[in-house]
Amino acid sequence: MSRESIFNAVLLLALLAAPYIALQMDEPFYVSLATRVAILALAGVGLNIALGFGGMVSFGHAAFFGVGGYVAGILSQHAFNYEPLISWPVTIEGTNQMLVIWPVALVVCALLALAIGSIALRTSGVYFIMITLAFAQMIYYFAISWPAYGGEDGLSIYVRNGFPGVNTMNPMSFFLICYAVLIVCLVLSMLVRDSRFGAALQVARQNEVRLASTGIAPFKIRLVAFVISAAITGLAGALYADLNRFVSPSSLSWHMSGEIMVFVILGGVGRLFGPVAGAALFIVFEFYLGGVTEHWQLFLGLVLLCVVLFARGGLIGLVAGRARHG
Repeated sequence: MSRESIFNAVLLLALLAAPYIALQMDEPFYVSLATRVAILALAGVGLNIALGFGGMVSFGHAAFFGVGGYVAGILSQHAFNYEPLISWPVTIEGTNQMLVIWPVALVVCALLALAIGSIALRTSGVYFIMITLAFAQMIYYFAISWPAYGGEDGLSIYVRNGFPGVNTMNPMSFFLICYAVLIVCLVLSMLVRDSRFGAALQVARQNEVRLASTGIAPFKIRLVAFVISAAITGLAGALYADLNRFVSPSSLSWHMSGEIMVFVILGGVGRLFGPVAGAALFIVFEFYLGGVTEHWQLFLGLVLLCVVLFARGGLIGLVAGRARHG
């Protein structure tokens, strides 16, 4: 077993153990903190498929994160108020069930990514970055100007959405749901990376002409990866809305896109567990240094600079050395 595999296992076990230790110490706040790590890591897992595996530097993934959150908020609000979501030509009710909300969030974000990717992926480099950013900002300003769902004040989720047989209002139960979803998506990410599709995606990142010469269209490969990436990020957004019982346009802003990218870079671009390590490190900086100084992001920036200059494999690459990605 490689050092990277051992580190990955320790990372997952530490994340799972942290809430139990917090409860034993009578510190329930840390359970919510661990839940936040799991959800933000999930958003990073989504971006890592596009950025790490496919080399697509998307600065608009907050659009999918925020839309996933609004799907959860809108469906639960209509269920809470007993108002149909759509009354014509057919009546569609709202819902407060996660097992219904998640597929809706996945489908909505996948369709949105299909539309954005069909345009953005016809470009590359800085043009791709700017187009994804432009779409995200358009959705952000649309949310601000949408008074039916709170506008710039955001939308409250009065009661956390339900999961069959689980009390989701219990912090530990909700953490375990988020942790399980993270594990499933990590496995999916591994399957994507190690599949023939994943191999084609990495060739598309390295040499488009070589891939095209085999009869495989790089555009289609990248578009599918972009859609999968967006769907996972949207699922993370739905869980984040449930964690906070609130969703606002800030989850759609370019700042959120930047944060998700920071998770991936800190942990290691293209590393399977990179987003988990990056999200954990980011939350540690935010919580502990944020309690000392309001300028904690300065120190995070210095760490990020050091990673970019001296440890391009991120935290996991630093631990694993030149070991094979695990």
